[in-house]
Amino acid sequence: MTSPSNPKHPKGLYFLFFSEMWERFGYYLMIGIFFLYMIDAQRGGLALDKGLASDIFGTFIAFVYLTPFIGGLLADRVLGYRLSITVGGILMGLGYCGLALKGDLAFYVSLGLIIVGNGFFKPNISTLLGNIYSQEKYRPLKDTGYNIFYMGINVGAFICNFVAAYMRNNFGWGYAFITAGIGMFVGVIIFWLGNRHYQGADVRKPVQPNDMPISRIMGIVMLPAFLAGLAGWLLIPGNVFGSDSTDAFIFGALPIVFYYISLWVRASATDKKPIAALLAIFAVVVVFWAIFKQNGTALTTWAEYYTDRELPASVEKPAQTLGMVQRVGTEEKTVPAYDSMFRTQTDAAGKVITKQGVEPYLNNLNRAEWPVSGQQLSLISTEIFQSINPFFVVILTPVVVSFFGFLRRRGKEPSTPAKIGWGLFITALSTLVMVGAVYAGDNGADKSSGWWLVGTYAVVTVGELFLSPMGLSLVSKLSPPRLTALMMGGWFLATSIGNKLSGVLASMWDTYDHKANFFYVNCGLTLVAALAILLMMRWLREIVQQYSEK
Repeated sequence: MTSPSNPKHPKGLYFLFFSEMWERFGYYLMIGIFFLYMIDAQRGGLALDKGLASDIFGTFIAFVYLTPFIGGLLADRVLGYRLSITVGGILMGLGYCGLALKGDLAFYVSLGLIIVGNGFFKPNISTLLGNIYSQEKYRPLKDTGYNIFYMGINVGAFICNFVAAYMRNNFGWGYAFITAGIGMFVGVIIFWLGNRHYQGADVRKPVQPNDMPISRIMGIVMLPAFLAGLAGWLLIPGNVFGSDSTDAFIFGALPIVFYYISLWVRASATDKKPIAALLAIFAVVVVFWAIFKQNGTALTTWAEYYTDRELPASVEKPAQTLGMVQRVGTEEKTVPAYDSMFRTQTDAAGKVITKQGVEPYLNNLNRAEWPVSGQQLSLISTEIFQSINPFFVVILTPVVVSFFGFLRRRGKEPSTPAKIGWGLFITALSTLVMVGAVYAGDNGADKSSGWWLVGTYAVVTVGELFLSPMGLSLVSKLSPPRLTALMMGGWFLATSIGNKLSGVLASMWDTYDHKANFFYVNCGLTLVAALAILLMMRWLREIVQQYSEK
């Protein structure tokens, strides 16, 4: 694999690589502890029910990826990419730090800053990367460049959870969130240090006669989206899709979805086919994100309550030095009032009801394995499991890049749509690994080995590497030049809808008495999406071959 500093790639890749690495360090540090912070009723967390926490988590990560629609549009037409990236990074850094403050107002304002900031940052750094590969000599390296960039994302995502564990175990939740903010500010500084290498790629696209003015987009897209979301939250009696936030999100997203469809309807004959292909891909990858993003909810729940997290004596001391260790003993304390399946009861305010008892971790641990009185078990912190996926991304990215390079030299490399289809199929297989974990732990009656989670993350990472960087590359290849950032926003809109669906699926966790059925549903959804890609394969391949050489 070519390294970021290899002169075969544009020099701007080096700075964008590390800017994105630090931005993702901050984001995934926050995400790694966000669900745990919300359900924590013992150490200063919000003491929320898992269903409500999953709903908030899904809604948050949905809006995080919905705002790139407007962020990409403003960058394309008004602000430019570098200013948008800078503003977005600063807002996110302030939002992470704000989560250290107590109170509902600070909590929701901070989440809002992160959501808006990501809208300015996320689509535009990906677009800027694509622009620096627009020269003819760099064009064949674009897929590899996106793979390298994607590895930078995951270097930050891997490191952050170790830092999160150290900060929250030793200093508390607030200091961990502040650390995320510092990481974001470092990313902004690195981005501006490399300014001269992508200054020429920061070109605002000329508006075409068929393009809708921003004022009109605000009036017929964003305002209806806001009003529809408000109606979904306040005016609909009961719930249509399970919760007020889900209703609000779905109704609010519909005008934006219709806007993207209108781009295809109003497109010129030249642009119609590539836009149609992108919209088809966007629709299918929603399912991938719905499954993949359960790492912060359902898989974190499995790691917290159903996984044997006891550290071997040989690694306990270095793990303690790194702040990765949680300790549990048999002394009674205030704990959530879980039933045998770790389901909680809540009071009228939605807070988890507590009782006096032993640490919940011991509830499904054989009593013969409990620590003797006065001693404690040493457990690896739950969020460390979320570093498994980025670890495998860093390790497997060179393998996947080399594998596709090997096939390319022999004229057998799959098309980009085929790679996405394979990614969906492999993701479906990862859910079956978790079915094995459920049966190994007798449906949660006993702890299952942590290796089941390692295996799940290993398989889904291969699926991710086949799909996610390829999707970003495909948007860059097929988008009409003046709509590149806007179509990148469409990719993140699909991610947003998938993220919300992940929260909806995860919020149903407690309704499944047998947890294998939860993962069977995930598997079925992903296989349907893979089949949809297969049925469209010839059409998609023809469009990619015709339009990707721009």
